[in-house]
This record gives sequence, C-alpha cells and structure tokens, in this order.
Amino acid sequence: MKHPLEKFRFCPICGAPRFVVNNGSSKRCESCGFIYYFNPRAAVVAVIRDEQGRLLVARRAHNPAIGTLDLPGGFTECYETAEESLSREVLEETGIHIHSARYLFSEPNIYTYSGFDVHTMDLFYEVVVDSSIAYSSNDDVAFLQWIAPANINPDEFGLESIRRGIIRYLQEFPYHKG
Repeated sequence: MKHPLEKFRFCPICGAPRFVVNNGSSKRCESCGFIYYFNPRAAVVAVIRDEQGRLLVARRAHNPAIGTLDLPGGFTECYETAEESLSREVLEETGIHIHSARYLFSEPNIYTYSGFDVHTMDLFYEVVVDSSIAYSSNDDVAFLQWIAPANINPDEFGLESIRRGIIRYLQEFPYHKG
C-alpha cells in the first residue's frame, strides 16, 4: 500500500526536499525536523429515513463514482461540529432542514479527489423526517428518491464506505415504527 503522503515531497515549513517517511501516517523533514502527521479527514453521512422506513437515496452528479447511489453528506469544514456539518450538507444537497440526528457509527474511507487519495473517517447519522417533507436535488446530487430497505442493493452504491455503511445500517438498525 502506498504511503498517504507520497505526493508530498517538500517540507511545508522550510521547503526542503528532504521530506521522508517517518512512519505509516507521517513524514519528517531531515533539514528542520518538522513532522507532519496525515490523519483522516472527517466527513458526515445522513441516513435519512421517513416514518414508513424508506431511505432517501441520492444519485451522484459528479466523480468520484458519478451516476452511482449515495447518501447525502460531505466533508466537515474548519470550526464546524460534525452536527453542524451534517445539517449544512443535508441542506445543500437535499434542501431539507434537519432538527435532530442520532449518531450511528463510523467507517473509514479513501475518497479520491483530483487524483489525490483523501483518507476520511465517515460519521454516519440517522435523520428521521416526515415523508411529506419537500426536498430537491442540489449540489453534488443528480436526483433523490425514497427506497424501501428491502429494495436497496448495496452494490449500487459507488463509494466503498457508503456501501459498507448501508449494509451495516440495514443489518444493525432494522426499521421500527416510532
């Protein structure tokens, strides 16, 4: 497996080209001694469920995995909590204002963006909404649709962590009314 910082050749502090592997998640500058640790970037995922147990599933509008199924979500921003990021991302992608969410679990992922592998830690939250809520496809979403859990095919989800997450959700959190 390649080092997550293989494309970083120069020290970000002194600019020296002697920026070498320190361990599996860091590089060290042989000139100034600076050590840079590459830790996963936080991302949030919304498993949006209605009172009938259906899930609001998105179709990806852009790469990576354009055209495959996805769940609303995205990267956290500086100075945001995970919950604030979740609310912002859901609003940006679906037009839905969420008022509460329940943390479920996390899944690691590698999200390739512009030829660079971004290691992420995807934080999954369940959001329950009324099926009559207005929603619209925006931002990174080509379209949205409600799908009953029995009709969900995890192989149609293009991002590995989302695929693992949807399988885990369907196994560990079977729908129940209330």
